[in-house]
Amino acid sequence: MKEQLIRWLNQLLIVNVFFVLLSFVWFAIALFGRSVGVPLGFDLWYSLWEPVFTPAIGILMAGALISGLTNYISKRLIALSRLDM
Repeated sequence: MKEQLIRWLNQLLIVNVFFVLLSFVWFAIALFGRSVGVPLGFDLWYSLWEPVFTPAIGILMAGALISGLTNYISKRLIALSRLDM
């Protein structure tokens, strides 16, 4: 059960990483378009910043912390169980 939960969390984080990267690419292209006077969706991107992209970045950071913490705790528990033997 634990392995399945961790696998599901990792899959969610992988999808989230690609979503955040694609949103950054969209931001860079839209910002370039705005600087040269071509409308490439900067205003739409900016309107989606708070409700969509900020939580996605927060989920990415929280998931990375939780994943790292669970791996650390698992390794410590394995090391402690080996000492008891």
